[in-house]
Amino acid sequence: MHTLCLTNGRILAPHGDADSLHFCGEVIADAGAATATRAYDLEGDFLVPGLIELHTDNLEKHFVPRAGVNWPAGLSSIAAHDVHMIGAGVTTVFDAITVGEPADRSCRNELLSASLNAIASAAGRNLLRAEHFVHLRCELAGDDLVERLSPCMENKRLRLLSIMDHTPGQRQWRDLDKYKTYHSLHGATEEEFAERLDMLKAKQMKNAPGNLKTVVDICRALALPLASHDDTTAEHVRENAGYGTDISEFPTTMEAAREAKRHGLSVIMGAPNIVRGGSHSGNVSAVDLAQQGLLDILSSDYMPASLLHAAFLLPELTGVSLREAMETVTINPAKVVGLDDRGELTPGKRADAVQVRLVDGIPVVRAVWRSGLRVL
Repeated sequence: MHTLCLTNGRILAPHGDADSLHFCGEVIADAGAATATRAYDLEGDFLVPGLIELHTDNLEKHFVPRAGVNWPAGLSSIAAHDVHMIGAGVTTVFDAITVGEPADRSCRNELLSASLNAIASAAGRNLLRAEHFVHLRCELAGDDLVERLSPCMENKRLRLLSIMDHTPGQRQWRDLDKYKTYHSLHGATEEEFAERLDMLKAKQMKNAPGNLKTVVDICRALALPLASHDDTTAEHVRENAGYGTDISEFPTTMEAAREAKRHGLSVIMGAPNIVRGGSHSGNVSAVDLAQQGLLDILSSDYMPASLLHAAFLLPELTGVSLREAMETVTINPAKVVGLDDRGELTPGKRADAVQVRLVDGIPVVRAVWRSGLRVL
């Protein structure tokens, strides 16, 4: 069994910085009991745990690289996405895939089976550098949510379900003008836009209650963690907490985030929100939540590189230590989804680690190890 000693770096161990770390096979070894057969010089760089991403839409970009363009080769799409995530320091990826779609011009329904098949095929052939799990985003207003969700229950990589409702006029899309801009609908007439709103609201009323019950029942039966998406009011949070949610993803207001913490939910915010200095949808700032002690986990959402960048920005923006900031992208997400074997640079944990150099204040990934093997 190979043993590797990583030395001459700033190693972010749980209880203080260390200057060396030992890998023994797939796990981190106790330095006192390890005899290194190989050494690796970190050249003064940081060594942090492999990042854990619970919600990334990045795979979707590789299947639909441009509006109206569907990429035909699923294996190349997942392989490119995988390298993209590893290059951002992410060693554990929850690929967020939408199930059910109420809108009339979305390709996400077609992406569901293609994405699941590509992940399974690539993993089965040992082509993936990161470990990939599946996070199914359940659009409650979708006509065919139950039909499309049922076959996914046998997927061995399924580890997280989330409930969401993107009907305009509430939650993420309270601001209809921002909804128009995001969906390129400013060219629509007032009558056309009103018809679209009426259609989407009708689907919500018809489908959401039954779909919600189905998703909650599945989570209870399979003991899967459940997340709620874009909570806006305290009532949203209380209602979802009553269904047994574990996570509040991207709450849009301070009110919702505070209520989530009162109910013991883990609060996830977007790392791009921190790097960009605010929400692209005009919602609450992730920095404001962090300053109030309401931020538990960061997600790169649509931009993988934002995860590490945001973690290194948090100390400057909020006054927390770098170690505490790194917990939002490592041990905290690991705990909420039951991955107890990773997330810390401590003996017995899986040997997932990232060498990081600060260049003009920007964290740059220089090397990545997963299960003790260098994958970048």
